[in-house]
Parts: sequence; C-alpha cells; structure tokens
Amino acid sequence: MSGVQLAKEAVQDFKGDGVHPGRREPLVAGSVGPYGAFLHDGSEYSGSYEERMSKEELKAWHRPQVRCLVSAGVDLLAMETIPSLKEAEALVELLREFPSSHAWLSFSCKDAQCISNGRRFSEAVQLAGRCKQLVAVGVNCCDPVLVEPLLESAGPHRSPDLSWVVYPNRGEEWVQGAGWKTSESNVCVADLSPKWRRQGAAWIGGCCRVSPADIAAVRQQLHGSK
Repeated sequence: MSGVQLAKEAVQDFKGDGVHPGRREPLVAGSVGPYGAFLHDGSEYSGSYEERMSKEELKAWHRPQVRCLVSAGVDLLAMETIPSLKEAEALVELLREFPSSHAWLSFSCKDAQCISNGRRFSEAVQLAGRCKQLVAVGVNCCDPVLVEPLLESAGPHRSPDLSWVVYPNRGEEWVQGAGWKTSESNVCVADLSPKWRRQGAAWIGGCCRVSPADIAAVRQQLHGSK
C-alpha cells in the first residue's frame, strides 16, 4: 500500500466516524521537497546548489516524484522548503506539465524579509502569482517569529487568487553537527497563529519539531479566535 492510499483511507475513516457530521473533508497533499534535502548537507537552507544546476536539471530531478504523486491521486502537491527562486521557477514550470494538478509553494527563509538564498520573499510571492495552478504561497521550516514580518513584507505583492500557507518550525534552532538547540525566544506556534490568520493565512500548521499536541493547540486557538 502506498503512503497516498494509506492517507486516503485515513480520510475515509475520519469522514465515517460519525462524531462531527458536516465537517470539512481533509485533503491529501504530497510533499515535493527541495533538491538540497537529497544532498543531506543542509543546503536546503541556503540554496547554494542553484549555482551549479540549471532549471532544466532541477525539473528533471523533481519530475519523477511529481509524476508519482500525481499518479497516486494526491489532492495537492506541497512544494515546500524551497530556498531559491530558480528552484521555484523550475517547479512552477514543471507543474504546468500536469495541468489538472494544483499545489502550494512554500519557501524556507533566513530572516524577516528574505528566502534562504537571500532573495526577497516578495519576489517569490510575485513569481507564485503568475501560476494559475497554485492555491497558496508562503513559508515553512523557519522560526515562527519570522512569519508575521515575512507576510507583511510581501502582502502587497500577493495575488488575490492565492492564500497564505504557513507552517514554521517549533522555534528551536538547527545547528549543523549538533542537532536542535533550544531557542531563547520561547515562542509558541499556537499563540502566534491568530495573527497569521488575520494576515490572510488560510493554511496554518507546523513543520520541524511541531507535535500533534502543538497542532491541537493551534486548532483550539483558531477555533476560539473566529
């Protein structure tokens, strides 16, 4: 059984438990991560490999996974943790080869204004706005305190056809060779999530180190902030 089949079975179980009739049906998203994650050298947080790879090479690398996920029947493609505009452009062009598919495009970010390779997040948002198959653009795998200023910096450039998608890390810092280091900011994803929704985020979740309990807390915050 494929992971997509298993996820779809879980959706059917969720729909059929009879506890909350009429609730919205979950979607199954297939992850399409950056080439840098394959390298296992942390370059998904710098995008350094873009200097030695063409867009066509990046498309060729991503194509088999995208084709596999689409064939398996995912509802959406989650093009995530993308560190550079070149890789984002490659993915957007590749998505057009699958015209019936939709996706979100999410970037890893280094600070309150820039994606991981140093280009402005606002440029990334403008790029996303030119692709009609995207349903959302945003950030993931970053410090949660960066989300609000990132969305603010790019807000004027977001297409009205796109929602924000945000799912930051829990707040710890990744130190190469040492692992996760506790953050001094001690922020809580759930506490910040209502601000993101007020900024227009329709897709809110968590990435590295975010637990099921954290997600439950996010849901509780957002349910109570309507």
